[in-house]
Amino acid sequence: MVWVHYKMAVLYANARGALVMKSQRMSRIFEALDSFEIELPSWGFADTGTRFGKFFQEASASTTEEKFHDAGLVHQLTGACPTVAVHVRWDFKTGQHPREVVRLAEKYGVGIGSINPNLFQDQCYKLGSFCSPDAAARRAAMTHTLDCVEIGRLVKSKYLTFWLGDGTNYPGQDNIVRRKRDLQRAFRRVAETMPSRMTMLIEYKPFEPAFYHTDIADWGMAYVFCKYASSGMRGRRVKVLVDTGHHYQSVNIEHIVAFLLDEGMIGGFHFNDRKYADDDLTLGSIDPYATFRIFNQIVQHAFDTGKDPKLAYMIDQSHNLKPKIEAMVQSVDLAQRLFVKAHLVDRKALARAQQKGDVVAAERLLQDAYETDVRHVVRDWRASRKLPLDPLGELRSSGVINHLGRQRSAARKARGEVQVASYA
Repeated sequence: MVWVHYKMAVLYANARGALVMKSQRMSRIFEALDSFEIELPSWGFADTGTRFGKFFQEASASTTEEKFHDAGLVHQLTGACPTVAVHVRWDFKTGQHPREVVRLAEKYGVGIGSINPNLFQDQCYKLGSFCSPDAAARRAAMTHTLDCVEIGRLVKSKYLTFWLGDGTNYPGQDNIVRRKRDLQRAFRRVAETMPSRMTMLIEYKPFEPAFYHTDIADWGMAYVFCKYASSGMRGRRVKVLVDTGHHYQSVNIEHIVAFLLDEGMIGGFHFNDRKYADDDLTLGSIDPYATFRIFNQIVQHAFDTGKDPKLAYMIDQSHNLKPKIEAMVQSVDLAQRLFVKAHLVDRKALARAQQKGDVVAAERLLQDAYETDVRHVVRDWRASRKLPLDPLGELRSSGVINHLGRQRSAARKARGEVQVASYA
């Protein structure tokens, strides 16, 4: 009888301990979700397309205010998107004070996020911006960028984000090393003018629109530009931006992420997915396990160092076919779930398996976390934050996209605007 009571007591204690551990884990996951913010791109709500043209959507945003409205709606549904990345040329009117744009964003419950210079659209950038052989083009690029820095200062932006289309299409077209050195000097000059709270993020891309060589073709080149631009500065305010679509096939992106985390040189992400090249597909639509593996490395870094790397998570997607708002909600929803899955990995057990060289056990720990259905966890978090339990379902059942389509078509007609396809 004593043994039975003892056994029951042990079982009760174990069950109670498991409940306490589960409660503690849920609390940590809720805290992680509270801090997990994803920036939305203003251009992701507008009509955009490929090099060959556009397919229009009636509900697409035609004005900066409409972009902020749509971003605010995504934030209301997901609770995770408080800021909007802006393209200065597309989102700030000539002569408009930047704080007017701030007030416009605040009207819809969001703020201004990263500032993106436009160094690829004007005709003067035909041969490049900072790398152009034309000194006038280089001066124009610098003038525009310094204007962007000032706008960022006025709107209190934390990030100045660079994606350059600079490159060449033919062997011998230009001096590659001269272009590299001009770009180094340009980045350093910009970094020296930035306010102390601002971080420069340098993105890379192996090809397009340049098809022989791109001046910032991969993460290693971006890393070198960051190191050069920030040398002699207090702190490292110039870091690499990883776009998950900007790699050749089969590149191990999480390896790059782990390496840059350890170097303290990764600043953030542009999230999307791709099948062949930079396809701008919704996050996780092709390979959600790849995104999980990226999050796994970020959580592992925090576990190993005890420090939050404080990364800027951003979406960079333009959709021809999917409704813009729905695609953004899809991406944010899946990102939240994959982020939670990465927090389910038993890090101590993983370390033991790695120390023993138990390859199968180590891999299973990752797979078990990835295969866990966490939808109920995210729903519980949403319920506790008074958010819709199913944000995409809520959006689709609301009829808001059809309503916006009718409203915006009428508004464009009243303004005398016509949706025009542009071709390369």
